[in-house]
Amino acid sequence: MTKPPLPQPGPYTRLVSRVLFPLHERLKRHTTVGVRRRMEQTQYWSEARLAGLQLERLRQLLRRAQAQVPYYAALFTRIGFDPARDLHSLADLARLPLLDKGVIRANTDAMKAADAVGLARFNTGGSSGEPLIFFIGKERVSHDVAAKWRATRWWGVDIGDPEIVVWGSPIELGNQDRLRAVRDRALRTELLPAFQMSEARLDGFIAQIRRRRPRMLFGYPSALAHIARHARLRGQRMDDLGIKVAFVTSERLYDEQRELIGATFGCPVANGYGGRDAGFIAHQCPQGGMHITAEDIIVEIIDAAGQPLPRGQAGEIVVTHLATGDFPFVRYRTGDIGVLASAPCGCGRGLPLLREIQGRSTDFLVARDGTVMHGLALVYILRDLPQVKAFKITQHDLDHTEVQVVLDGALDAALRAAIEAGFRARLGGAVRIEVLQVDAILPEKSGKFRYVVSKVATAGNLAQEALA
Repeated sequence: MTKPPLPQPGPYTRLVSRVLFPLHERLKRHTTVGVRRRMEQTQYWSEARLAGLQLERLRQLLRRAQAQVPYYAALFTRIGFDPARDLHSLADLARLPLLDKGVIRANTDAMKAADAVGLARFNTGGSSGEPLIFFIGKERVSHDVAAKWRATRWWGVDIGDPEIVVWGSPIELGNQDRLRAVRDRALRTELLPAFQMSEARLDGFIAQIRRRRPRMLFGYPSALAHIARHARLRGQRMDDLGIKVAFVTSERLYDEQRELIGATFGCPVANGYGGRDAGFIAHQCPQGGMHITAEDIIVEIIDAAGQPLPRGQAGEIVVTHLATGDFPFVRYRTGDIGVLASAPCGCGRGLPLLREIQGRSTDFLVARDGTVMHGLALVYILRDLPQVKAFKITQHDLDHTEVQVVLDGALDAALRAAIEAGFRARLGGAVRIEVLQVDAILPEKSGKFRYVVSKVATAGNLAQEALA
C-alpha cells in the first residue's frame, strides 16, 4: 500500500521541526529525532517483523534488569527465570508475574537500575484512584516523545504548527519560568488551564483560540468538549479557524464528545491512549485504527486469573515498555479494560491495533462560586500525600464534598486539615469537606470504578443536549 504523504509544513514550522526542536532535544541529551525517524520506517513493517523487534528489545531489557535492577535480579532468582536461557518468544513473557502500583510503591528504590544516570521523578495523576511515584530515564522520555511526534505527523501537522493545549498537570502549570515561556513561544504552543473553567474563563479561552487560529488542539476530551459546548451556547462559530485535528488523551473519549468537538471545531478528533506511568501506548490514525506503539510497547490482554487472552476478547490491558531499562515497567497492570483487534488497519501500517478501550473517565467538579474545573484539580491535592493509597471524591452538592481515603496508618488531625484546606482552596472556603477513612474503595453498581463523581448538574454533564 502507498504510504500517505508526510506533512508539508510552512517555513517557520520547518525551522522548528528540523532545527529548533532537534537542538532542544540534543541539549537535553535526548535521542528523540533519531527514534522518530526510525519509527516512521518501522511502522510499515509487517506485524511479524515488528514482533521480532519486540523480542530482541525484550531480551535486552530483561538482561539489563537481571544485571542492574535489584528488584528484578531477586525476582528472577526466586522464580528460576534467566532471560538468556528462557526467553524464546513473546509468549514467554507470561512466565513473569504482573506488576502493579502496590509492587512499585513497596520496591521503588530497588526498581532503579544501578547504572541509571539522570533519573527524573514522576507522578501519575491518580485518576485511577491510586497515585504513584516512579522514575524515568532519558531513553524512556526520548521514545515517548518520538511516539507522540510520529502520531502527530499522521494528521498532517508537525511540531512548530500553532497549537492550543488544554491541560491541568502541575508539571505544566507550576513551572512557567522564563525558559519554558520562551520555548513555548518558539514552538507556538499556548497552554489553557483545564482546572479553571468559569464562564468568564471560557469566554477568554474561546477568544484566545480564535486569536491563535491553531492548526491543532490537544487536551482532555472532557475539557475540549466543555469549551466546545460553551462556544455553542454563546453562538460563537469555531469551525472557521483552519484547525486540522483535535488530539485527546488521558480520559475515555465518548462518542458524544467526539461528535461535539469535531462538529464545533470543524476537524477530526484523534484519540490517544497512555499515561505517564505506562507510556504512549496507542494513537488513532486518520483511518480510525488505534495503533499500538509496538516498537516500544508490548500489550497483553489478561483475564481475571492473569492469563493472556486471544485477540477479540476483553480483559485488562497489561503493558511492557521496552524503553524503561532505567526503571523497568514489565507486565504493568493499567487497570483499564480493552480488546485487541484481529484485522489490520486500512492505512497499511503493521502496528497492531486496540479495537476497544474502556475506563479513564474523570468528571468535572463545580466550585461554590460556579467555577467549573476538571476533576483532576482535586486529584492532584491527594496525589502527593504519601499516606494516601487510594481515594474517591464525591461532590454531593455545592456545599458538601465527600473524600474517601485508604491510608497507610490512621487519619490524624494534620492530614485531615491538609485535605480540607486543599479542597476548600479549590471549591470554596465555606464548603463542607467530609474526609472518611475506609478500608477499600468500592466499585459502582456497574462494576466499574469511578474516583471523581460530581452530582452537581452542570452543562458539563449534559453533552447530549448540546448536540440536540
